[in-house]
Amino acid sequence: MSSPAPQLPPARPGPENEVKLTFIEHLRDLRVRLLRALYGVVAGMALVGWFVPSIVERLMAPVRNALPAGKQTLVYTSAIEPMMVYIKVAIYGGVFVAAPWVLWQLWLFIAPGLYKREKRVVWPFLVWATVLFYGGAAFCYFVVLPQAFPAILAFAGGGTTLTPMLSLSQQLSLVLAMMLGFGVIFEVPIIIAFLSMVGLVDSRFLAKYRRHAIVVNVTLAAIITPTGDPFNLALLAVPMILFYEIGIILARILGKKKEPAAARAGQG
Repeated sequence: MSSPAPQLPPARPGPENEVKLTFIEHLRDLRVRLLRALYGVVAGMALVGWFVPSIVERLMAPVRNALPAGKQTLVYTSAIEPMMVYIKVAIYGGVFVAAPWVLWQLWLFIAPGLYKREKRVVWPFLVWATVLFYGGAAFCYFVVLPQAFPAILAFAGGGTTLTPMLSLSQQLSLVLAMMLGFGVIFEVPIIIAFLSMVGLVDSRFLAKYRRHAIVVNVTLAAIITPTGDPFNLALLAVPMILFYEIGIILARILGKKKEPAAARAGQG
């Protein structure tokens, strides 16, 4: 008489409407999403293209305002530098305009592996991710840059014979990099909340390593901000630490709940 077949534990449910893809199919889907995101950036470049000269003037306003009275002009050192500046502004402008579309393509790539509960929060996530991205860039432009450039130029001293001749290309690259960096850093709560929802981190883990996160945040702030003075460092470090704490709260609310031990034992 044959022995009864061993009872296997019931399979854990997978994501609703899950479509199993091969590795090659995942790569193809990633390629499609990247191309569509790129098309959105190109469309954004075309949209801001007509306004590039005025955008450059506005972006350089914090730099010019920090220069001594009567010397508030920027220079260029090659014939093609203004053209390259306009192209760079068009590219960055395309990224800023297309940010919601790029985030949507990212969502479409990862959505097939998520549960229904996780998919329900797509619109709040996209809205808040967009708002925080633009809010970070605006915070950098209106709060950080007007404080940063006077501090940078103050290193030359008021009683020296040094005359600032700032290059348009270099200063623009600095302004754009800082605005983009602040926009990304302001996404920290959204990133933490999403990672907690899919079970990669939880609030206890984040709280346990809070001190390490503070050290990392201050180090990143020191790298991103162009000056070493405590005030400008705090303008970035304090929001980063605050966003980390908000991320912990969101992880506690939205994080994936672990199964009770009794339920896991019953499945064994």
